[in-house]
Amino acid sequence: MADTTPSQPEGTSQPTRQYRPSRGRRVGDAIISMFIRAGLVPSSYLLTTRGRKTGRPRTNPVTVVEHDGKRWLVAPYGPVSWVHNARAAGRVTLRRRRRDTHEYAVREVSPQEAGPVLKRYVGIATATRPYFQAAKDASVEDFIAEADRHPVFELTPLTRDRPDDHRER
Repeated sequence: MADTTPSQPEGTSQPTRQYRPSRGRRVGDAIISMFIRAGLVPSSYLLTTRGRKTGRPRTNPVTVVEHDGKRWLVAPYGPVSWVHNARAAGRVTLRRRRRDTHEYAVREVSPQEAGPVLKRYVGIATATRPYFQAAKDASVEDFIAEADRHPVFELTPLTRDRPDDHRER
């Protein structure tokens, strides 16, 4: 089981937290999922992956980052189940509101490509900041240094998107 004791990495001023699934987290995810379905949480979607062992669909709330004209999926808690499922399947589905559903191919990127995306992510997804060693105003190099702990995937549409599909409403 993951350790929840904050650690203090050398050379950083911010302790990091380790992800630990719990009943409270599942309840919180269920609540935020309702708000995402209603389209009330900016940049957030319901990510569905196919279970790599069971084949059953698994859904989690996620925050999508738009950076350099591309869409990115970040795993702020590290290689959790949805990350393993996305790696195995090579594709995911993102849903927001009832009819706003799109399929994407995923490509896991190198730390150098992930660094700027992680920096942008930490600025958007404030609730996940305690899971990062680099502070929101840290250099891109600091985010590159911890990219191996936070997988980043480039999203490539498999379904045809309309230009206004991803605009916040």
